[in-house]
Amino acid sequence: MKLFKSILFLSCTILAAPYTFAQVFKDGKLSLNEDGSRYLKLSVLNQTWVRYNQNNPGSTVNGENKEDVFDIGIRRTRLQFYGPVAKRTFLYVHVGINNFNALSDRKAAFFLHDAVSEYEIVKEHLSLGAGLAGWTGLSRFASSSVSSIMGLDLPLYQEATNDVSDQFLRKLSVYAKGKIGKLDYRLMLTDPMAIQKSAAYIANPASFTNLTTNAVFSTADPKLQTQGYFQYQFLDQESNLVPYTTGTYLGSKSVFNIGAGFIYQPQAMIRLADNNTDTVRSAMRLLSVDAYYDAPLNRQKGTAISAYAAFSDYDFGKNYIRNTAPLNPATGNSDASILNGSGNGVPLYGTGQHVYAQLGYKMKNELLGKAGTLMPYASVQYSMMQKLADPMVYYDMGVNLLLSGHTSKLTLAYQNRPVYKGAPAGPFHVAERKSAVTLQWQVSL
Repeated sequence: MKLFKSILFLSCTILAAPYTFAQVFKDGKLSLNEDGSRYLKLSVLNQTWVRYNQNNPGSTVNGENKEDVFDIGIRRTRLQFYGPVAKRTFLYVHVGINNFNALSDRKAAFFLHDAVSEYEIVKEHLSLGAGLAGWTGLSRFASSSVSSIMGLDLPLYQEATNDVSDQFLRKLSVYAKGKIGKLDYRLMLTDPMAIQKSAAYIANPASFTNLTTNAVFSTADPKLQTQGYFQYQFLDQESNLVPYTTGTYLGSKSVFNIGAGFIYQPQAMIRLADNNTDTVRSAMRLLSVDAYYDAPLNRQKGTAISAYAAFSDYDFGKNYIRNTAPLNPATGNSDASILNGSGNGVPLYGTGQHVYAQLGYKMKNELLGKAGTLMPYASVQYSMMQKLADPMVYYDMGVNLLLSGHTSKLTLAYQNRPVYKGAPAGPFHVAERKSAVTLQWQVSL
């Protein structure tokens, strides 16, 4: 009899669960109280790449020379949980993986992107938080909402210390953020992560320990890093609930912002003096100004424009330079004269001046009927870096097929990068250019 009653109770609970769940889970939010003012929201993202890449000269895949590669990979998969869970208390947890392809370790585990606790001191004006956070200084897309970026990728050079002294741009920080009128601000104090745990150090510790006259990040116990970003929002006000800034609103907002930011860390860099004997320590000083405009052109038709421009002055110390290679399709390079390294590597980061611009145009709604509409775009990074004899010009152009806004979209992109060649000490000149064609499918909730 007791068993029968237990089964009956369990059956009734299961049958009633969908009704109860529907009352508390709506629009991706799990309500934590009756009026819904306290909730936990779920966000999911997946970006898949299908790509043809012309490899940098000398590139190898598992020891075999490869001039070009066709590959399929996961650029990003993310899960976010966030919301006001108690009075004035905000919780944000973000996990995911990046750059998973056929060369990656199997069964790659999700790693922690963000884990933040935040308390609102003065409503809208001041909130304080701490943890592993994407709140960072410098520029708008130093912390970008990857689900809403206009093109295939964001301006990666703005993630200036990505995976060197942070965890995929996230930093162990205490921060203050808020709005004062139309001024939106964020300020952070960061405890930089040990250089010895960075992927670059693990792959080649000699480049950090055998000093030359070219600056590298110091392996000494790091000093605290200060950073901030301030933007004046002339038109519609943007949310600062989470640190990640929107790429394009697809005409749903009229936004015009001018911003400025910085990152500063004392004694972050080290090199040998020009006499090759004395040691020189220097600060990392990064400065940036930018402007962002995103607005509808014809609300009835749904057309819109999105534009962004930035100027950055980076001082990592004398001749500092660093490559990046998103979802790298190669494992090595047999040509030591190639600065770019393997696969799709390109030197986007370095001491010098950087200019970036992007422009996109959203065509009218239902341009293709039930298939949605199109948004062509183009972007370019132009950098004059100390270690490069020729300017670094990297551009990306393509078109988005907006099946359902950013929720479901296809992006076909063409990217072109310079390949630098020279002696180990430089100078490095552009020897040739290489390209990639990528089709990305994004599903975001």
